[in-house]
Amino acid sequence: MAEIFFNSTPESELKSPFQKILAYLKLRIRRFLLAIILLELLIAALITRPPIASTRPPNISPQQPKPISGDCHSGLIYVYDLPPLFNSDLFNDCHLLDPWRSVCDSFLNNGLGRKAHELAGVVPQNLAPMWYWTDHYMGEVVYHHRMLNYKCRTLDPEKATAFYIPFYVGLAVGKYLWGNHTAKERDWHCEMMFKWVQNHPWWKRSNGSDHFLMVGRLTWDFRRLTDSDEEWGSSFLVMPEMKNVIRLSVERNLWDSLELAVPYPTIFHPRSKSDVSEWQSFVRGRNRTNLFTLVAATRKKITNDFRGLLLNQCLNATSDKCLFIDCAKSHCVEGTSVILEAFMGSEFCLQPKGDGFTRRSVFDCMIAGSIPVFFWKQTAYEQYEWFMPDDPGSYSVYIDRNEVRKGKSIKEVLESYSRERVEKMREKVIEWIPRFLYGEGDGGIDGLSDAFEIAINGMLKKYKNHIRRRENENGSD
Repeated sequence: MAEIFFNSTPESELKSPFQKILAYLKLRIRRFLLAIILLELLIAALITRPPIASTRPPNISPQQPKPISGDCHSGLIYVYDLPPLFNSDLFNDCHLLDPWRSVCDSFLNNGLGRKAHELAGVVPQNLAPMWYWTDHYMGEVVYHHRMLNYKCRTLDPEKATAFYIPFYVGLAVGKYLWGNHTAKERDWHCEMMFKWVQNHPWWKRSNGSDHFLMVGRLTWDFRRLTDSDEEWGSSFLVMPEMKNVIRLSVERNLWDSLELAVPYPTIFHPRSKSDVSEWQSFVRGRNRTNLFTLVAATRKKITNDFRGLLLNQCLNATSDKCLFIDCAKSHCVEGTSVILEAFMGSEFCLQPKGDGFTRRSVFDCMIAGSIPVFFWKQTAYEQYEWFMPDDPGSYSVYIDRNEVRKGKSIKEVLESYSRERVEKMREKVIEWIPRFLYGEGDGGIDGLSDAFEIAINGMLKKYKNHIRRRENENGSD
């Protein structure tokens, strides 16, 4: 059969109708195969061509790094100039990235989003310009902009200690997580990115062990184990090419030693140490009229929904004890001052699981000076090692969720804390606020190390330990 289709036969020798049909089919197949080859060549050319400056969105253009300062003891970082396909082209498709709403405004101001003018009068007047409606999944854009302006960035890869891959994997994959998209569609950008980066000598030299990237979504969105279209997410983090790559993520897998959890971007982005100090004084002096607040949407389709139990406890408490903000009736991601005011007016804030174990609300709560109440240790204690105090009891309350299911009263637990203890815990929360923040400026918060700098310094230390461990393993072989 192969001979019939792929061996050429002069048209003059075709005698029967059957032979003519076979010849026609052969021609069509050859043209189809040629088109496939040309398409593959075109894709290869697109992902390996140098990026064109004009295709980049405003404010994410490559810049000359600042003069390297003397405090880059942990090393220098080289930023790959990826083809726009893997980051900036996503700006052009911003209205397609979320099936329920447009996220185009979220890309404004280097990923901080649009200005939160609605907060005027809620926050101190001179701090009002530093509040933005930042999308909690925009970390990839925020980190990319900051890396381009990082004080320890180098343009010489020979001098680099580590290599940053500015791949917006959460945004690229996120648009395919819902609807009738295939597993192959969810992996396509990831596979193309690896084809590009593997052509570079810096990757080949270490097989990616001195490379890192930022993943703006939960780790569980990238751990699909089969090729089934029915299984959730992408297989990005379990692809062989990711075996040695360090990744920063808003929620990490506790059993993955190369994954590091960093704070979700919040909506406050100060410029200087004095801005932070003013905000700390402001929330320290707030009059908190509610014992605790719950900001969440219940999930009625889930059997024994834990959020529903929390809501019942909130509703059963008197009105001055619990305040409930129903996210099912209003969009809790952006566009309202109600959430910030609720947290600033409450002693404690309940923090059930989000889409994963973590949620951005933890940081929104603490920035407002409210004391978080956790029901899963993975929501914070086992995640943000560089960003939270070592002693969980110094800044938070933990109530075992199973005890709540058995009827334990959250109100009674919280009322058992003395005024002195509450104030001491709040002071610890306020003291640690700078570590949760991403500064507004290109260099972060003037005079303070913000969440970005803490994350990068921690990553470099993790990288050195990673390399040392690999060297020891290779030496023992």
